[in-house]
Amino acid sequence: MAEAQPQGTGKAAGGRSAQLAHTGLRHGWTTGACATAASTAAYTALLSGEFPDPVTITLPKGQTPSFALAVEELDPDGGSAMAGVVKDAGDDPDVTHGALIRARVRRLAPGSGVVFKAGPGVGTVTRPGLPLEVGEPAVNPVPRQMMREHLAEVARRYGRGPGAAADVEVEISVDHGEEIARSTWNPRLGILGGLSILGTTGIVVPYSCSAWIDSIRRGVDVARAAGRTHVAGCTGSTSEKVAVALHHLPEDALLDMGDFAGAVLKYIRRHPVERLTICGGFAKLSKLAAGHLDLHSARSQVDKGFLAELARRGGADEALAGAVAEANTGLAALQLCAAAGVPLGDLVAATAREESLAVLRGAPVAVDVICIDRAGMVVGRAEPRGPGGAQ
Repeated sequence: MAEAQPQGTGKAAGGRSAQLAHTGLRHGWTTGACATAASTAAYTALLSGEFPDPVTITLPKGQTPSFALAVEELDPDGGSAMAGVVKDAGDDPDVTHGALIRARVRRLAPGSGVVFKAGPGVGTVTRPGLPLEVGEPAVNPVPRQMMREHLAEVARRYGRGPGAAADVEVEISVDHGEEIARSTWNPRLGILGGLSILGTTGIVVPYSCSAWIDSIRRGVDVARAAGRTHVAGCTGSTSEKVAVALHHLPEDALLDMGDFAGAVLKYIRRHPVERLTICGGFAKLSKLAAGHLDLHSARSQVDKGFLAELARRGGADEALAGAVAEANTGLAALQLCAAAGVPLGDLVAATAREESLAVLRGAPVAVDVICIDRAGMVVGRAEPRGPGGAQ
């Protein structure tokens, strides 16, 4: 198959964007993007009396999708407004595809800021180890920030001044969300009562295994053709940013690995580059460290017993190891070890590196591993090791 050529360059396109296009699959929108659109429409109606339909939002990477409203309701007393958007997950087999995501926005006293509330079908956090405090509605940090920014812009637009702040309660609900959540990991993680409102980019990337693995191979081929000797396999957009910041890699050296660590390693084994950086979330890379090559949550899980054994190797006593084994999430295990001075992140990174080298079977590739947390902070590193050129 001929490689796609970006206009005017004469070179094969590479990197994450080219991989996404190469799959031929239709992207969708996250629950966080839908909630942002719904809350923006509802607050606009609250201040102006009219619902924008469609409503346009700006995603973290600058895309500006528009969403049609499925439902709208403006209280006669002007105290609240509600709008709803049907989630389109594109070609991804997402359990929330077709779900109606509603946002009801209520006025609060000046100085209250934006307060989030879990409505019907949205879960509440009941255990530590997640990026939200116990008792909080399961609306993740990036969607919260997106909503705050869009609501502030609505406040500015409708006459509240350049420094305007939205003082509102935002209640997010999902029709049939509690039922849908039974098909997710939420109950096991202690998120009770419904779904989580998720998304770091606002975009749902469709994962057809065959299409995605083919796109990984294409990415390696393009990098090699461009003379790249150092490539990075990243689990998502946040880890990609970290890899670029640390190693200053060009776009065509970036591989959107997603959950397919094995696909990257096996193809690079046959088509080597001097150095491979693997960068991803701590929990996902703990699965690689445990020997899993498919990191998807439906096909592999974080093994807290394995993490407890690594913690022992790092000097944890039996009490700490026991607490790690019983932790609610990988993040909670990491936090327990960090508080005790046990470098669990570095241990996971080093073990993931050794597992990667085992899959490479002596191919002339040096591997380093970077573990990050949800905010993109580096929580573990393993320096390059292997027979490649960069040691």
